[in-house]
Amino acid sequence: MRGGERVLEQILQCYPEADIFTHVLDPARVSDQILSHKITESFVGRFPGAKKHYQKYLGLMPRALEELDLTDYDLIISSESGPAKGVLAPPHALHVCYCHTPMRYIYDHYPKYRASLGPIGRRYFSQLTHRLRQWDFASAARVDSIIANSSFTASRIRRYWGRTAQVVHPPVDLELYSPGPAGAEPYYLAVSELVGYKRMDLAIDAFRGTGKRLVIVGDGEQRAALMRRSSDEIEFRGRVSNGELRDLYRGAKALIFPGEEDFGIVPVEAMACGLPVIAYGSGGALDTVRDGQTGTFFAEADPVSLRGAVEKFETMHFDRDVIVRHAQGFSNEAFRSGLLIAIDEAANRQSLRSAAE
Repeated sequence: MRGGERVLEQILQCYPEADIFTHVLDPARVSDQILSHKITESFVGRFPGAKKHYQKYLGLMPRALEELDLTDYDLIISSESGPAKGVLAPPHALHVCYCHTPMRYIYDHYPKYRASLGPIGRRYFSQLTHRLRQWDFASAARVDSIIANSSFTASRIRRYWGRTAQVVHPPVDLELYSPGPAGAEPYYLAVSELVGYKRMDLAIDAFRGTGKRLVIVGDGEQRAALMRRSSDEIEFRGRVSNGELRDLYRGAKALIFPGEEDFGIVPVEAMACGLPVIAYGSGGALDTVRDGQTGTFFAEADPVSLRGAVEKFETMHFDRDVIVRHAQGFSNEAFRSGLLIAIDEAANRQSLRSAAE
């Protein structure tokens, strides 16, 4: 139940009779709300080990999507961060894509992904992603309307797909993430999957040897390497429950957000708890953080720039009520309203085109 599944829950609230199509379903890892709907897997879900290793079947996903029979539907919403929008919509249907991100591993992160593989893996990955880019561009042209989760994602959609996109920010559960009592021992907090592009190495290098306490929440393939490069003032908490995370947000001095994210739900969760954010000044954070009001930015993706931003932050004053009010604009209700307006507008445009033809 990560960001994409939370978005799906809100889409289902808008369309309570909707059916779901997906490549792979692991019932133990999704909510009862999602499971209450009819769910159809593509043929990828029948392959050995698909629940845990679905990424290995990436090359088959375009064909699997195109074989899904959507004849009976008049509205199709694809939730895209990998191959999802490539379904074949019937002529009478409206297809709206809610895009979390164009596939980073075939575009801007491609060199890093390829470099991490062995010689045989690099050769296969190069051939696969070349074909995927062609299919990805072609399938984007088949979508009637595209909604992006941030201005940054909209700019990547223009670059890679040649399409314009309306921005509707994803939802945050403001009932769970809310202000509470401050902590007795102030600390800085970072919340992230511990993978390369999240840049937790940058946060560790910035705090190492400063005497300032940094608490890191999350897990991932880089945890062992990150722990080796850390120091006594840096604490790894691993994965925590939503309630524990809320309490950590409430007790911290500021959230450290060092990576470039397409949107980044974590800063909004933090601000909903009244916590200011120190973020890298790029990506989705530019949509969510207001410099000087709800947080501050550092300009360069290096430890010196981040350390300077932390020092600047400690001279600043933030109004907790202002931070919390700002976060209200990213509520579940705001998302549902924005989504429905965008879909209504897309339907009206489709009707006008049909009338003109």
